[in-house]
This record gives sequence, structure tokens and C-alpha cells, in this order.
Amino acid sequence: MDAPLPVRDGVAPSRVFLPPGPWPTLLDFLLQRFPYIASQVLRQRLAQGGIVDQSGLPQTGESAYRPYRWLWYYREVPDEASVPFDITVLHRDAHLVVIDKPHFLASIPGGRYLKETALVRLRTLLDLPSVSPVHRLDRDTAGVMLFCVDPASRGAYQTLFQSRRVAKEYEAVAPLRADLSFPLVHRSRLQARPGHFTVQETAGDINSETHIELIKEMDGSGLYRLRPSTGRKHQLRAHMSALGIPIRNDAFYPELASRADAGDFSRPLQLLARAVEFIDPISGCTRRFESVRTLQAL
Repeated sequence: MDAPLPVRDGVAPSRVFLPPGPWPTLLDFLLQRFPYIASQVLRQRLAQGGIVDQSGLPQTGESAYRPYRWLWYYREVPDEASVPFDITVLHRDAHLVVIDKPHFLASIPGGRYLKETALVRLRTLLDLPSVSPVHRLDRDTAGVMLFCVDPASRGAYQTLFQSRRVAKEYEAVAPLRADLSFPLVHRSRLQARPGHFTVQETAGDINSETHIELIKEMDGSGLYRLRPSTGRKHQLRAHMSALGIPIRNDAFYPELASRADAGDFSRPLQLLARAVEFIDPISGCTRRFESVRTLQAL
């Protein structure tokens, strides 16, 4: 569906669907749909023409509620914390942009993060409003991330990740365990923990696999190379924790730590997406992109 609003300052418009329901006016629906937004804020946005229908026509609070439509608007995040680290562009051509994402920068807008995301920064930096992510990295993880310039090519690159035809290489700093012999392969079933943001290993069919090597020892810690064969949420963090060697500064595994405030950047997760390699679906050439970042213990 084409949006009736353009990308503005790197931010694409959001949309909300109007289901059948009992609301007499559009404002009644919006107040129930967005209870965390103050009523005066919603009223002001409607009065200023900040919410439009598919044809771009501004809506008002007194507009009669009509279901089975989409409304469009620009999402706002008040008091968004600034992330004082820059993205680095590693590669750019007619189809791909490859960046080196810093720790603490979310990949795409969501929750508390909007402008302080890799996607919005890249759109603004390169003046490419149509650029879109091919895959994602956790906010806590730094390293190589791919974006597609041409919307018509995006599906071809996304299929590479979905069909596991991308070789992904990570590095992590974690404790040493004398009773573990490397290299090793860790396989398990990962499932979401009900009511939590994290995942856990459970009994059942295996759905995750990580190859782990110890690159070197340093000051009582190890530098590890991680090669995931699958792409489950938090897979590397959960697998390293399950082995008794949780990644340094991990606030989620093995136990959920009290989160620092949004402006505290003193303890980045020591996990880096070091490299990706694949056969380009457009050119047929082998591509390899590597991060130039280093982890704190190196």
C-alpha cells in the first residue's frame, strides 16, 4: 500500500487500521487505541491535520467513525535519548548500502526509538528516503548491517537471509571455561519466555545451531568467533549463556539485570557482527563485508 505521506526527516509515516466497532467519532477510537497518548495531544494533532486517510485528506476529531480504512500519521517519540555514536558506510552501490552499526543504536524505529535508529540516520545521511533494511541487528549488537537501495531488489536480498545463504560471522568477549573444548557446536530449541523479552532453551525439536571457536585468551577472558547456522532471536546470547560463558555486559542473560538509563553508554554488549558473505543475487559475484570496529577487551 502506497503511503499518502512522504518520508519526513528520514521517518516514514505509520498507519493504523480502523476495525468495526462502537466508536461514534474518530477521536473516540483514537483515545481507546492509544491510551498512552494524552487526549490533548491527539486533539492537537487532529486539529493540525496530522492524521490523514489513504487519499491524504486530513481527519478531525469530530469525523464520524468509518471502519475498514487505514489512517496515516507520523509517529513521535518525546524526549528520545541521543546516541552519540556514528554509523560508518562500508559500501554503497545501486542496490546495496552496507553500514557498520555502533552499539546502542536500534536498527529500525520502534518503542522508545525513532530518529535515533540506523534506518532513519541512513535515510538522512544519504538522502535516500526509500532505503530499507534487508535484515536487523539487536540494538545492543554492533557491526555489519545491509540495506537495500532499490525497493525492487529488496526481496532478492531478503531471500538470501531467509534461506540461510548468508554466512554470518560474529565475535564476542566472554569468560573462559577450562572444561569446554573448542571448537564446538551448540544446538538447542529456543522459545520465547512468556511475558518476557528474552528466550529460553526448552525440550523439543532443535531449531537453533551455533558454531563456536575460541580465537584467543586475554586477561582471563576469551575472544570467541560465533557462526550461527540459524537466526533465532537472541540466539548467540542465549547459547553462550547456556554454556556458562555469557557475553560480557549482557543485561539479559543469564539473568535480567536492572537496565541502565537510556543515556548510559558505559557498558556495551561485547558482541560484534564481524562479517557477512554471500553470492549477490543481482550480479552473481561473491560479496564479503567486514566491520572495522573492535570490542573493548581487544
